[in-house]
Amino acid sequence: MLVKTRLALGALAVLFTAGCSAAPAAAPAPPAHGLTATLTTPTDIDLRWPAGDPAAAGHLLEYANSAGGPWTALQYFPRSRTTYRHPDLIPETPFFYRVRDFFGPVSAVVQPGSVVPPGRATPPAAAVPARTPGDAAAPGDVTVVPAEDSSVHFTWADRSIDEAGFLVEIRKPGVAGFVPVEITGPNTTTCALSLLPDEQGSTFRVRALYYGPLSPVVNRTTGKD
Repeated sequence: MLVKTRLALGALAVLFTAGCSAAPAAAPAPPAHGLTATLTTPTDIDLRWPAGDPAAAGHLLEYANSAGGPWTALQYFPRSRTTYRHPDLIPETPFFYRVRDFFGPVSAVVQPGSVVPPGRATPPAAAVPARTPGDAAAPGDVTVVPAEDSSVHFTWADRSIDEAGFLVEIRKPGVAGFVPVEITGPNTTTCALSLLPDEQGSTFRVRALYYGPLSPVVNRTTGKD
């Protein structure tokens, strides 16, 4: 059964698949300090944070309406992105924010139509921790199969034993870097993604995900509309 989710890039939340509620494992890197939240209009909050650990792949920004949560993922960002505007919020409401770096080994780069030929799949290997140096824990045998509805279906081999989930990353045509576009739960090996018009012809890779420590929490209360 395919797991169908998509990161709400620039929107309110990220949808997690079943089984993704396991607590993320901590990385040895120092926490990302310096997160700030600025009320720029009565219902818009601008977030800024430092680049963090140089070894990080990117940042996860989360929010809640009370200091104790529950926490909701706003966005997964590449490491080069250190700002975000949380727009059109409920007036006169508290918003709490935190950020953490994410890490993890990535698969080979693939594109729609890339299918492992029969008998050419990578031999099975013993699963290892996601923090294992090199690419031993990277997802293997990634395939991307186009479908009739402008979607693509991914499969891969799970080669890590403690990932917090898998992050599908996209590189659009003419763009230099990859950005997160899809999230699944741990121990998942399939997902589907509906491509937007400007994503046709993109390439993809899959990351075995783990997290760094949380930043300090900051908060702002929105004004009157």
